[in-house]
Amino acid sequence: MNFNFPLLKPIRILLFPFSLVYYLAIYVRNRLYDKGVLSTARFNLPLVCVGNIAAGGTGKSPMTEYLVRELKSYFKVATLSRGYKRKTTGYALASASTTALEIGDEPMQFHLKFPDVAVAVGEERMYAIPQLLHDRPDTQAIILDDAFQHRAVTAGLNIVLTDCGNLYTRDWYLPTGDLRDERSSVKRAQIVVVTKCKPSLTVEEKEQIAAELALEKMQSVFFSTIRYGQPYHIISRTTLRLSQKVEILLVTGIANPAPLKALLQEKSGAYYQVAYNDHHIFTIDDLRDIRKRFNAIQASDKIILTTEKDAVRLMKFQQELETMPLYVVPIELEFLFNEAPKFNALVMNFIRGFQHQV
Repeated sequence: MNFNFPLLKPIRILLFPFSLVYYLAIYVRNRLYDKGVLSTARFNLPLVCVGNIAAGGTGKSPMTEYLVRELKSYFKVATLSRGYKRKTTGYALASASTTALEIGDEPMQFHLKFPDVAVAVGEERMYAIPQLLHDRPDTQAIILDDAFQHRAVTAGLNIVLTDCGNLYTRDWYLPTGDLRDERSSVKRAQIVVVTKCKPSLTVEEKEQIAAELALEKMQSVFFSTIRYGQPYHIISRTTLRLSQKVEILLVTGIANPAPLKALLQEKSGAYYQVAYNDHHIFTIDDLRDIRKRFNAIQASDKIILTTEKDAVRLMKFQQELETMPLYVVPIELEFLFNEAPKFNALVMNFIRGFQHQV
């Protein structure tokens, strides 16, 4: 067993027997797919899958946004997500009147950033893809967000992400660890991206991680970091530069706020955090509590800061937010070692090669 117990919370270690049951279940499921007992659907267009084998934040949203940003000038692309924590079920295509409650926070974020791109949700991707193509028949490629472990649909290009601070090689299965799929499943991916690396990652460190991952010869590995943009007000969109003079109330409902906290340790005078569960649906009571916590900060120069994913779930309180100093910090994925062109070429060549075959 290759995992590091000190990294795990004691209560999760006590759940170790349940992790063995979980592992057995995913092992059997994968073998049923491998042997064809469970069927998988294939579609006659390029499907690019962005996923991971661990629960929690590995940077799937920034990767999906990166792909959309790079591809939309060349192809009619669409995104398809499950729509986690939305209040609706079934297939839905985002429109001008869509809210985060209808499609989920991450798809809503994609829709707001790329209004000219088709953004759809559907739990059963095998049925959602034909519906999406019916609604947008000019679609040339679909980016499947968080779909790697859902083998009912076979993607032509699989991109698996793993957090540099918690590589899947050092993790264990739920609920003791964070793995939700077998480590060996990574062999189905054509590309592995080590995310959330420190910007100063050395070539030696890169080679050590690559050796630990021990990928197949035909697989490619890349390394990326998070780049934070200038915070902007959630309503007025006016920007603000962080400084040591500003104290910050950080409001998060994401899986892994550690990189953002590290940024604030460097860029702010002090910060305080109000943390909610991942994909938390904010209530008016939450907003009142946030305001109360903010008012308790003694500094004269202070703001509230949140993430883009949290912002789309807070926008329903638009009227109340107009007078609050609530700022949103955007993030983008950035490839290290000048390897973005190589990554882009792999994805572009896959889509063009698929179209040529058709």
